[in-house]
Order: sequence, then structure tokens, then C-alpha cells
Amino acid sequence: MRARSLEWQSKLILLVVLPCTAVSVVYQGRAYASTAPGVLWWTLGLSAALGLIAWLTRAGTPAAAATGALLTASLMFSTAGEPYSPWRTALTPLLAFMVITSAVTRFGRERKQRLGTAEAKHGRGAAQVAANLGLAALAASLGAQQWLIDSRWFSATGLAPLPVFAPVLAALAEAAADTVSSEVGQVLGGRPWMVTTMRRVAPGTDGAISLAGTLAGILAAAAVVASGGWALHGDMRLFVLSWTGAVFGLFFDSLLGATVERAGWLNNDAVNFLSTVSAALFTVAVMMVTPHARISEF
Repeated sequence: MRARSLEWQSKLILLVVLPCTAVSVVYQGRAYASTAPGVLWWTLGLSAALGLIAWLTRAGTPAAAATGALLTASLMFSTAGEPYSPWRTALTPLLAFMVITSAVTRFGRERKQRLGTAEAKHGRGAAQVAANLGLAALAASLGAQQWLIDSRWFSATGLAPLPVFAPVLAALAEAAADTVSSEVGQVLGGRPWMVTTMRRVAPGTDGAISLAGTLAGILAAAAVVASGGWALHGDMRLFVLSWTGAVFGLFFDSLLGATVERAGWLNNDAVNFLSTVSAALFTVAVMMVTPHARISEF
């Protein structure tokens, strides 16, 4: 009953993410159609293919697959550089995210079914996809705007355009870390601890953490950030910025789960979305207090 009463939060995430992302895809798609049609067709083709694969493998519902395809297109358009290669866009860390999370979701499924925490057989829903990837797509769309890159803040700090995308990688990596830590922890973590009290609780409890799950989540975040750093021509400073933000978001997710989610104020989609927001904002905050932390450009 409580979950149903909070469904409006999932719908709100979709209402925020989908229209903004769709406008970004149309706007950038029209621009590429006249200046670089190859970018347009590669982006639309690969995005549609990934959505189709997600649906055929039952990783998500048809609506979730369509949502994922739209977010993928937005991320690819927003991070395309010259000379163009689809693998040198956010597609690469997104693929890393998909492969890692799909693998751990299937890992130890029988045990998760006994615990009653296994994911539904039809896969993720559209709101779950938007909650995990929506902030990254929105931030990438914003970061792609020349007016932001040329803004006074960037001129004053001397930061290269690429730091705009450090929060994007942090958000993607946090979403991967959250999924991996939860899925692995339920199988290998034994009885977890509540993050606020450090008392033992049942597996699958909101806000619970385990050593195995946490370490797996941190490693997953590192893998996503590393793939994104390679794709976006980043260096070790990009890795450190994004990975630190992702790890912060992972623990913030547990804190939200132990407090506002357990109290019935937020549902899981809202917690996941806000955790990616926290990862991105933490990364921005670190960038602001370390203005000389330059990162290589495209």
C-alpha cells in the first residue's frame, strides 16, 4: 500500500526526465543532421539497438527499453567529439553500466528469490531506468551547451570543457555502484548492518550495507569511470573526481534508504535519482574548491 501511495514520485521523475531529454535529442539531432549526419545515424541506430536488446533479453519492459534508448541517444549526442567515434562518447561507460548491472542482477538469483528480493522477471520499469540514468542524461545535455562552457565561471577557473562531464560519469558510476552493492550484498554479504546504527538487519533492508556489497559497488564505480575516462579522453584527475563523487553517492543512497525511505517519505526510484544527483553535486563541489584541477580536453 505504501509503495502505491508513493508512485507519484516515480511518475514525477519520468515527467522531468523524458520531456527534457526528448527536447535535447531533437535539438541536437537536427543540428547533427545538417553538420554531421554520420553522428546522427550512428547515435540513433546504436541507441535503438541497445533498447531492442534490453527488451529481447528481458532486462526491461518495452517502456523501459524505449526510455533507455532515448537516454542513450541524449548521452551520445551530448558527448560526441571530433574526430567522431561512437565509442568515444558516453556510450562506452553506459555499456559498462549495462553489462555490469545485468550480470549482477542475475548473480545468485535463486538466493534472492528465497529472500524475496529478486528483480521481477520482466526486468526494470521505465521509472527505474529514468531514476538511474536520467540525471546523467540531463547533466550531459546541459554540459554540451556552449554558453555554459564559455560562462564566466569556467573563464575564471580556467577549467577545460571536459570537467562538465565529470558529474555525468559520477552519476552513471553511482547508479552502477548502488545496483552492484545491493545485488552482491544479498548473495555474499551475509547479514548486513544498518548504516545509521551499525546493527545487524535482514538482507534487503532499506539502508543496509555489507562489506562485500560495498567493496563490489566501489569497484563497479571504478570500472564505469575508467571506461568513461578512456572514451572521453580524460586523465587520472577525471577518474578521481568522478569516482569520488560516485562513492559519496553510494553512501548517500544508503543514508536515504535508512532514513526517509524507511520512514515512508520516498520510494526507491526517488532515492536512486537523488543519489545520482548527490554524486554529481559532490563532484561539482570538489571541482569548485579545487579550481586548478585541470582535466584534459577532448
